[in-house]
Amino acid sequence: MSKIIMGIKLMERMKTASKFQELLSEYGCDICTRLGLHVASSDSCSPNGLIILEFKDNADDAAAEFEEKVYKIADATIQKMVF
Repeated sequence: MSKIIMGIKLMERMKTASKFQELLSEYGCDICTRLGLHVASSDSCSPNGLIILEFKDNADDAAAEFEEKVYKIADATIQKMVF
Protein backbone atom coordinates (compact mmCIF):
# COMPACT_ATOMS: atom_id res chain seq x y z
CA MET A 1 0.00 0.00 0.00
CA SER A 2 1.55 3.32 -1.02
CA LYS A 3 0.80 6.88 -0.01
CA ILE A 4 1.89 9.69 -2.35
CA ILE A 5 2.46 13.27 -1.25
CA MET A 6 3.09 15.53 -4.25
CA GLY A 7 4.54 19.02 -4.16
CA ILE A 8 3.97 21.18 -7.24
CA LYS A 9 5.68 24.52 -7.84
CA LEU A 10 3.49 26.20 -10.42
CA MET A 11 5.09 29.01 -12.41
CA GLU A 12 2.98 31.86 -13.79
CA ARG A 13 0.04 30.53 -11.84
CA MET A 14 -2.32 33.29 -12.92
CA LYS A 15 -2.05 32.12 -16.55
CA THR A 16 -2.71 28.47 -15.75
CA ALA A 17 -4.88 28.62 -12.63
CA SER A 18 -8.19 27.81 -14.33
CA LYS A 19 -6.78 24.81 -16.23
CA PHE A 20 -4.99 23.60 -13.12
CA GLN A 21 -8.21 23.92 -11.10
CA GLU A 22 -10.05 21.84 -13.70
CA LEU A 23 -7.36 19.18 -13.37
CA LEU A 24 -7.72 19.19 -9.58
CA SER A 25 -11.47 18.71 -9.99
CA GLU A 26 -10.94 15.87 -12.47
CA TYR A 27 -8.81 14.02 -9.90
CA GLY A 28 -10.80 15.16 -6.87
CA CYS A 29 -11.79 11.62 -5.87
CA ASP A 30 -8.12 10.58 -5.79
CA ILE A 31 -6.89 13.58 -3.75
CA CYS A 32 -7.45 13.51 0.02
CA THR A 33 -5.77 16.79 0.95
CA ARG A 34 -4.92 19.91 -1.02
CA LEU A 35 -2.96 22.88 0.28
CA GLY A 36 -2.08 25.91 -1.82
CA LEU A 37 0.57 28.42 -0.80
CA HIS A 38 1.66 31.69 -2.38
CA VAL A 39 2.95 35.05 -1.23
CA ALA A 40 0.33 37.77 -1.28
CA SER A 41 0.53 41.33 -0.06
CA SER A 42 -1.68 44.37 -0.35
CA ASP A 43 0.07 45.57 -3.52
CA SER A 44 1.10 42.37 -5.30
CA CYS A 45 0.49 38.69 -5.67
CA SER A 46 3.20 36.12 -6.29
CA PRO A 47 3.34 34.83 -9.88
CA ASN A 48 4.27 31.37 -8.60
CA GLY A 49 2.48 29.02 -6.27
CA LEU A 50 3.19 25.89 -4.27
CA ILE A 51 0.54 23.19 -4.09
CA ILE A 52 0.82 20.18 -1.81
CA LEU A 53 -1.40 17.19 -2.55
CA GLU A 54 -2.02 13.98 -0.65
CA PHE A 55 -3.32 11.22 -2.89
CA LYS A 56 -5.46 8.44 -1.42
CA ASP A 57 -3.80 5.11 -0.71
CA ASN A 58 -2.86 3.12 -3.81
CA ALA A 59 -3.61 5.95 -6.24
CA ASP A 60 -0.25 5.47 -7.98
CA ASP A 61 -1.73 5.38 -11.48
CA ALA A 62 -3.93 8.42 -10.88
CA ALA A 63 -0.98 10.37 -9.43
CA ALA A 64 1.18 9.49 -12.45
CA GLU A 65 -1.59 10.58 -14.86
CA PHE A 66 -2.12 13.79 -12.91
CA GLU A 67 1.60 14.60 -13.00
CA GLU A 68 1.74 14.02 -16.75
CA LYS A 69 -1.24 16.32 -17.32
CA VAL A 70 0.21 19.07 -15.12
CA TYR A 71 3.33 19.19 -17.29
CA LYS A 72 1.11 19.54 -20.39
CA ILE A 73 -0.73 22.62 -19.10
CA ALA A 74 1.85 24.45 -17.00
CA ASP A 75 5.47 25.23 -16.38
CA ALA A 76 5.89 23.30 -13.15
CA THR A 77 8.34 21.46 -10.96
CA ILE A 78 7.01 18.37 -9.22
CA GLN A 79 8.52 16.44 -6.33
CA LYS A 80 6.99 13.39 -4.66
CA MET A 81 7.29 11.50 -1.43
CA VAL A 82 6.11 7.90 -1.57
CA PHE A 83 5.51 5.98 1.64
